[in-house]
Amino acid sequence: MEQDKPNPAPTVVLHACLGVGHLIPMVELAKLLRRRGLAVVIAVPTPPASTADFFASSAPAVSALAAANPAVTFHHLPPPDYPVPDPDPFLQMLDALRLTVPALASFLRSLPSAAAALVLDLFCVDALDAAAEAGVPAYFYYTSSAGDLAAFLHLPHHFATTQDDRDFKDMGREHLRFPGVPPVPASDMPHTVLDRAHRTCAARLGHYGRIPEARGVLINTYEWLEARPVRALRAGACVPGRPTPPVYPIGPLIVRGSKEADDEGEEERHACLTWLDAQPDRSVVFLCFGSLGAVSAAQLKEIAHGLESSGHRFLWVVRAPPDDPTKFFVARPEPNLDALLPEGFLHRTQGRGLVVKSWAPQVDVLHHRATGAFVTHCGWNLVLEAAAAGVPMLCWPLYAEQRLNKVFVVDGMEAGVVMEGYDEEVVTAEEVERKVRLVMESEEGEKLRERMALAKEKAAEALADGGPSRVAFEEFLKDMKLARSSSMS
Repeated sequence: MEQDKPNPAPTVVLHACLGVGHLIPMVELAKLLRRRGLAVVIAVPTPPASTADFFASSAPAVSALAAANPAVTFHHLPPPDYPVPDPDPFLQMLDALRLTVPALASFLRSLPSAAAALVLDLFCVDALDAAAEAGVPAYFYYTSSAGDLAAFLHLPHHFATTQDDRDFKDMGREHLRFPGVPPVPASDMPHTVLDRAHRTCAARLGHYGRIPEARGVLINTYEWLEARPVRALRAGACVPGRPTPPVYPIGPLIVRGSKEADDEGEEERHACLTWLDAQPDRSVVFLCFGSLGAVSAAQLKEIAHGLESSGHRFLWVVRAPPDDPTKFFVARPEPNLDALLPEGFLHRTQGRGLVVKSWAPQVDVLHHRATGAFVTHCGWNLVLEAAAAGVPMLCWPLYAEQRLNKVFVVDGMEAGVVMEGYDEEVVTAEEVERKVRLVMESEEGEKLRERMALAKEKAAEALADGGPSRVAFEEFLKDMKLARSSSMS
């Protein structure tokens, strides 16, 4: 008698946009789902041929992530027809994702059995229609902060009810007030919503207006770090008059270092880690603006002068300045350090400073015992990495929602200080020196280190068995199972 074949594991489909900062957390979520015995497919959009230049850096990133994570299946959705791309790069990306919805719906229908869930990146909001068509429960995975989600969910209500009809771009540093977050200077809102008459603002409002249609929202954060916005979201304060779906803070889901930064005898270890081994504990300022962030040639010189004058040890990742400061996605050549940095700088700081071209293993660096402070552009992945490593932040936002994150890091989490002048032509050498000294030498800096030591402890607790983030993840799995049972009955 032929034995019954075991039922295949339920499949969860994740649908991500092509930004590296969005793909990486999606892969970490996929790995977490795989450890629970679920089959996982990441449905990746293929950019239309007419947008090849804008998405040029996405294909290598997807290939690298797929190669590094063989247990996770990547399914490349066919490219949609998009003959005349929108001239606005942000709207071009959203159009490409919207035009991919029919292909995603077809893929969901092609699965041997109905997917257990479709988990969407925020920018893939139109894929709610594919989930509805296929009868699959839909969730969002919000890869930025809970504070960011709280503010943006409230934004449609803010615009509909405020009697002040000025655009944020005309309000300067006047404070905006959203549930669960500190007062936000209007000029620190992302550029996509500074002008409410602009098409990008309408698109963002449309996105956040549809989030309540989902069955739930996973957030890459942990409750201790963002207690106030998580409470506001759970209380429904961010979407007045409309039910808010359950929120599940399941983070910090971040890429772990390939090996412990202090291990000895490892092969292929980055040279900067060997250099850090020779430095005293918590003595080095680490400067890194992520995979896309770069500053002007004039700003590089100001940073160099400030670091030199501070007298402190530093590890600095330098990228070639962009030809156009608004274009962060363009590939750049290796920087010419002799041409970019002040004459004699590398020689004068030899021994107490190390400059690395283009890239460094930032997770390993942040977890190294010698790292004492982190100059960061406040991309959310990097904020989580710093918090999990217990390293105070010197906040220098550049683009996207990073100014908003800066407000939350400094005023909400009390995890860092601001590099004043980030919204001017240059941050001066004097400001760089002043803030480095503040964090590394002062009583205020010592309080920051104590606060971040607690943040590190709470991050570990959140991800431990029975910790708040693990409990939230289990609640999500139960809801997903309930949704699947309901759809099958």
